[in-house]
Amino acid sequence: MNIKYLTLLLCPLMLLLAASCSDDDDNSGDAWQKANAAYWDSIYADTQAKVAAGNASWKIIRKYSLESSLSTLGKTDYIIVNVLNEGTGSGCPLYTDSVRVRYTGRLIPTAQYPEGYVFDTNNPYNLPDSQAAVSDFAVSSLVPGFATALQYMHIGDKWEVYIPWTLGYGETASGSIPAYSVLRFTIQLVAYSHAGSSLPTFNAKKRI
Repeated sequence: MNIKYLTLLLCPLMLLLAASCSDDDDNSGDAWQKANAAYWDSIYADTQAKVAAGNASWKIIRKYSLESSLSTLGKTDYIIVNVLNEGTGSGCPLYTDSVRVRYTGRLIPTAQYPEGYVFDTNNPYNLPDSQAAVSDFAVSSLVPGFATALQYMHIGDKWEVYIPWTLGYGETASGSIPAYSVLRFTIQLVAYSHAGSSLPTFNAKKRI
C-alpha cells in the first residue's frame, strides 16, 4: 500500500484516539469532582439528621472567618466533626496560636482505598496515642477547615474532621491530593500556645 495513502488513513484515526484519551482524562477529573460532591452531600445530610436527633458526638461547624448572620452560607461553608474522645483541657486555640497535634489525613473512600487514601500523617505505624509522634503548626498556616476545627478543640480532644474542598485545597491539586477533594482528618490536640509563647517540651512515653 502506498505510504502516503496509509498516512492519510491513519491520521484521522490517531486524531480520534487522541481526542478520546483527552475526553477520558477530563471525565476522570469530572468523575472525582462529582464523587466528592456526592460524598459531601451525603455526610452533611447524615450529620444534620444525627444532630437533630440529639447525637452530641456529631457537629456542624461554620468556617471560623464567616459571620453567623450571613444568609448566603452553603453546605460547603462548614466542616463536619465526629468527636472520638473528649479532652479535659480548658480553652481553645486562637487563629494566632501555635498547636501541637497528632493527625492523619485521608481522601474519600474508593474501590482501591476503602478507608480512604492516606495523603499525610505523623503516625505512619499506627502507634497508640501515648507513643505517637506529634507535629507543631501555626494555626494560621493550615487550610481553613483544619484551622476552623482547632479553634473549637480542647487539649486532649480527638476528632474526625470532614472538610469540603472549598475549605481545603479547592480547585487546585496539591501533591497527591486531587482538585475538589473532600479531606478527612483524624486530629488530636496535644497542646497549644498563644502568640509570643513557646509550646511545652514534649516527651512521648517509651514503647514497652
